[in-house]
Amino acid sequence: MTGSSSYEDLVKAILECRKCPLYKFRNKPVPGEGPLDSKIMIIGEAPGRYEDISGRPFVGPAGKLLDHLLNLAGLERKEVYITNVVKCRPPKNRDPRPEEIEKCLSYLLRQIKIIKPKMIIALGRISANTLYDLVGRRWRGMKIEHGVSTEGKIEELNIVLIPTYHPAAALYRPEVKKILEEDFRTVIKDYARKVKSDTVSKKKSLLDFFS
Repeated sequence: MTGSSSYEDLVKAILECRKCPLYKFRNKPVPGEGPLDSKIMIIGEAPGRYEDISGRPFVGPAGKLLDHLLNLAGLERKEVYITNVVKCRPPKNRDPRPEEIEKCLSYLLRQIKIIKPKMIIALGRISANTLYDLVGRRWRGMKIEHGVSTEGKIEELNIVLIPTYHPAAALYRPEVKKILEEDFRTVIKDYARKVKSDTVSKKKSLLDFFS
């Protein structure tokens, strides 16, 4: 089975999912989007109102801010794969509950296994806490951990994990927006450059081998 057909099966499973009660409240599940060979993965918490309507991640005001943040890091949306820990919108935009995260986690793990990212940016404390659990690290809170890179393994893949605040938290809080912009402008940009450089170097070495 190819990666693309595995991914198609995964998307179908998400669209038809009824593992937890969230399916009763959703308009559209939000599997995620982006290139399946991306080395950078962005993982948020759960879809919001605009995402629930469109079936796409980060398309509302928080999505516009994310586009701006990616630009600060020298990235474009088309270069990264974007998804959430939970694939359906919780009612009234409440936080996903632990049991909902648990039911949805297998989808996220399958996405990571298919995409094989080198770097994961965790947006928001729920995403960060979930991913820290996966790499076997204790989450100490966003004030301490934001913008700090940590290395670990998820699905047997070596990954650099960088948590930061969720863009939605910055929409009406200038102090949070300033921190987010700094995280993307510095540590996230540095690691993104390394990941992209390593990918290009490997492609060049293969071309040299066959030339």
